Amino acid sequence: GPVRWSTAFRTTVIGFTVIFLLPGRVGEILRPYLLARREGLNAASTFATVIVERLLDVVTVSLLFAVAVFLSGIDVGERVKFAGIVAAVGASTALAILCVLAGHPERLGRFAGRLSRRLPPKIAAAVARIVQTFTEGLVVLRSPARLAVAAVWSVAVWAVIGLSIWLTSQAFDLTLSAIGTFIVVGYLAVGVSVPTPGGVGGFEVLYKEAVTTFFGANPDVGAAAALVLHAVSFVPVTILGLVMMWREGLTLGGLKSMKAEAQAAEHPASATNTARAAATAGKPAEGAASDDGAAKAADFRKARR
Repeated sequence: GPVRWSTAFRTTVIGFTVIFLLPGRVGEILRPYLLARREGLNAASTFATVIVERLLDVVTVSLLFAVAVFLSGIDVGERVKFAGIVAAVGASTALAILCVLAGHPERLGRFAGRLSRRLPPKIAAAVARIVQTFTEGLVVLRSPARLAVAAVWSVAVWAVIGLSIWLTSQAFDLTLSAIGTFIVVGYLAVGVSVPTPGGVGGFEVLYKEAVTTFFGANPDVGAAAALVLHAVSFVPVTILGLVMMWREGLTLGGLKSMKAEAQAAEHPASATNTARAAATAGKPAEGAASDDGAAKAADFRKARR
């Protein structure tokens, strides 16, 4: 559904702030949940858009990494070249497959149905929920125009990230070429996937590894540049996010406690099954979904405590 840009911006910044400050990448769940609550959207469908976002990130970074490996003129070695080929082919193939599935979601449903019949009931129910959410997230892929716009924005975002890496590296007299910077981007994409607050540790290790291996950087200079780049990348967003949280009346503790509610909203079928089971047993359905408006108010009251 239509979403106000200002709301999407605020919830995105708050989500990334939570990712930077709390372990377990809690912000990945809270970001679409807060957006759904603010805009009155279906929570499960909003969660599903994260699938497309992450898919486009992987495809964009993989292709940029592959282009850098083969066109930068840097001797990256056979293993890295092979990784570049695998990344480009794998990402492009995955996108093509998903576009086909998006145009024919019933195929994915039939496959999941056949698979579920061979699984235990609880696992089968989980598979059904995942497939449902996944299919909802592919809606944008059914529109070539929307997919093209999303892809252009993804490239633009990663180009800006590459520019910030290049500028910071230049400040330390590290001679990264413009296109070679995306080799570093590929390494950092792996580094920040480490489930630590703000990717601390993985970011520094992978940046240092990339600039010392491919650009001949002094290890000490590489380590110092990694720390500064990490601060440049994360500190401004974190400060802005904390200001936005303060203006919204939200706290880290409140958002952390909201994680369980966000996960329940991601898989509403679980809450429905709980309610049905309680009704069958003749007990009140504690935790069952209530009126959507009341739920929204309760969620934000809890987050403000």
